[in-house]
Amino acid sequence: MASEGTDENTPQDPLFILENGEVYRNPTEVKMSQIVLPCHANHCGELSAGQLLKWMDSTACLSAERHAGCSCITASVDDIHFELIKGVGILVTCEDLYTDRQWKVCHAFATFVARRTEAGKVQLKQVIPRTQMEQMEYSLAAERRRMRLIHAEIITDLLTQRRLRNTYQDAVPAERTRVESVELVLPPHANHQVSTFGGQIMAWMENVATIAASRLCNAHPTLRTIDMFHFRGPSHIGDRLVLKAIVNNAFKNSMEVGVCAEAYQGGEPLRHINSAFMTFEVLDSDRKPRTLPRLRPEPVDGKRRYQEAIARKKIRLDRKYIISCKQTEVPLSVPWDPSNQMYLSYNNVSALKLMDARNNWVLTSEKNKVSLYTLEENQVLCFKVEMHVSIPAEQTFHLLSDLRRRKEWDRHYEECELINQADEEDTLYRVATPSVSKGSKGQDFILLASRRKPCDAGDPYLIALRSVTLPTHPPTEDYTRGEVLCAGFSIWEESCTVTKITYYNQATPGVLPYISTDIAGLSSSFYCAFSACSHFLEANKDSLAALPPSAL
Repeated sequence: MASEGTDENTPQDPLFILENGEVYRNPTEVKMSQIVLPCHANHCGELSAGQLLKWMDSTACLSAERHAGCSCITASVDDIHFELIKGVGILVTCEDLYTDRQWKVCHAFATFVARRTEAGKVQLKQVIPRTQMEQMEYSLAAERRRMRLIHAEIITDLLTQRRLRNTYQDAVPAERTRVESVELVLPPHANHQVSTFGGQIMAWMENVATIAASRLCNAHPTLRTIDMFHFRGPSHIGDRLVLKAIVNNAFKNSMEVGVCAEAYQGGEPLRHINSAFMTFEVLDSDRKPRTLPRLRPEPVDGKRRYQEAIARKKIRLDRKYIISCKQTEVPLSVPWDPSNQMYLSYNNVSALKLMDARNNWVLTSEKNKVSLYTLEENQVLCFKVEMHVSIPAEQTFHLLSDLRRRKEWDRHYEECELINQADEEDTLYRVATPSVSKGSKGQDFILLASRRKPCDAGDPYLIALRSVTLPTHPPTEDYTRGEVLCAGFSIWEESCTVTKITYYNQATPGVLPYISTDIAGLSSSFYCAFSACSHFLEANKDSLAALPPSAL
């Protein structure tokens, strides 16, 4: 069993050689190897999820302390999926020492905070990404933080749209699944700062949650996902940890268990330490999920938990479909609504960042300082257009952010209608493009535009575009509905007056007819369009039109 921070789904950098000739390795990278012994296994002879959480937390904590240079404690752990998912943070793989076979177990992302010292609050040093992959992960971490901060708001919005069903025939009372346990925090459970290991608390929580799930299904459940752990306070040696769990809701093939940890010493009141929501399945002999009994919630607080579990399931399904969707799967467009806005926005921006991080682009042609590159991977054709303009980066960003003005320089934008200003950073547009050949219909696109200012010095401005579907704007007979999987602008400030603009696009069937002649070298329309873009930016750099769409 090994834990480390790599991911085959992200672009791999060539070896980064330091000035002294040594191969660069991220100074915060930590690898841990463990042999899975019988004491680490569950009833099926598999590594228990609780033991895995302890190892993951220890590895991540060591990495955080390498950067901070002082003791760190776990603040939160993002959602954990015990299966192959995208991401870099904590990567767990297993290895059969007799056959050399290796397989992935799970990924997770953890947040740590440095402990206060006698001098007061610790000022952490700035993370400086060195390689392209580190730069990409650095910027994606900011997107994950955005998702964490808005999670509670999404739950609240969904609850206002839900109605609780009133029929619970043949349902198992939720009270039957309630579990409570008390653990005494001893020295082996704590670090050298006498604080309880976060991984140990998570393991105890997983234990009581598993018992609660077993009481509903009368079988051995399998843990599949954990909604974010959030540590609300510290725990120390001598604390009694009160762990409570109950099944919140049961769906056809899965159930959600709510679990919390509280601590006390002596006669002091309980302190809330942690809460989490764990999703379990019950597998049959063919390793397929079994149908579960229905649950009848408790009369008062149980109804709230029952409804919230439905909202969290919707969020999990949104993320599974939106964020983890393979590029070769169809449809390319997914439904947009306020409840999944944050995840679509995350997917939109992260897809553009992944494309921006690729380093194997091939220069196809160059004309008048406008360069056209192509990249073919996994039978998908991508292209990018790159140029420099003598306009400040922020002005360039604001001018290109409003797609309604793109028709002033791009002949492919025949019409552009602002449908919905979702918030300051996300806007929905309908774009109509002319027909490619005589007698054919034009195409229209429903686009989500997600704009981001730099997270830190050296980061680009981003304008990410992808197709979505809206019930209010179905396909019409006048246009063929096209789709954009990933497109947008990366805007880099090279000096206070010089900006590098890079435009990216994945050549989906809806886009390919407009660019195939350029890529084949039979046309120079791209050069004309981006030369027109340069003139547009120059003509409008001092105008009020350089304001974001929300201010217009």
